[in-house]
Amino acid sequence: MLSDPLLAASDIGIKRGERWIVRHVDLTVKRGDLVCVVGANGAGKSTCVKAVLGLIELTEGTVRHAPSLRIGYVPQRLALGHTLPLTLRRLMTLTGRYPENDVDAALAAVGLERLGNPLVTTLSGGEFQRLLLARALIHRPHLLVLDEPGQGVDLAGAELLDELIDEIRADLGCGVLMISHDVKEALARADDFVVLVPHEHDPGYLAGGAGGAGQQRSHGGSAH
Repeated sequence: MLSDPLLAASDIGIKRGERWIVRHVDLTVKRGDLVCVVGANGAGKSTCVKAVLGLIELTEGTVRHAPSLRIGYVPQRLALGHTLPLTLRRLMTLTGRYPENDVDAALAAVGLERLGNPLVTTLSGGEFQRLLLARALIHRPHLLVLDEPGQGVDLAGAELLDELIDEIRADLGCGVLMISHDVKEALARADDFVVLVPHEHDPGYLAGGAGGAGQQRSHGGSAH
């Protein structure tokens, strides 16, 4: 059903050795929602998202995915050798063969259809991030996962990315799960958010409790 969650995580935690990377996190993404996972460097944002996607084994808690869930993932960065003669369209099809019409549609959705087929190394930072977004869109995902999409992009490029993400969410009706370090952005844009706090800032830790890095401190659009 359309109202059913695409992804629902309940009281999840990931432990490495004696240290909790994240713990006590609840997170739900529904169709059309923008949900942000927010926190400073080292708070466990990427670990948390990888866990809810099933890429990292949970120490505790549960995660449920909608049946036949299609996920599109946009990494924070993609390292490419400057001497590698990789073109825009070749990058679009590195991980699979797609009909040319689907490639064209994905490029058009992010405003890159008029560039032709230049070498990837000639693209600006904003154009490259939009290309990674196009790759994630090519199979029309139910859930779009973005790892700090504006990182390393100038202000104009970041604003354009924000607009594109909102347009894509409206067009596909997909849910969006976005990692961010910007609490103000989450408050302004997100339908829901989770703030992860490194353990050294955790009240339980400071009081001598067993606080773990990345414990959930905010959720549901309000700060605690």
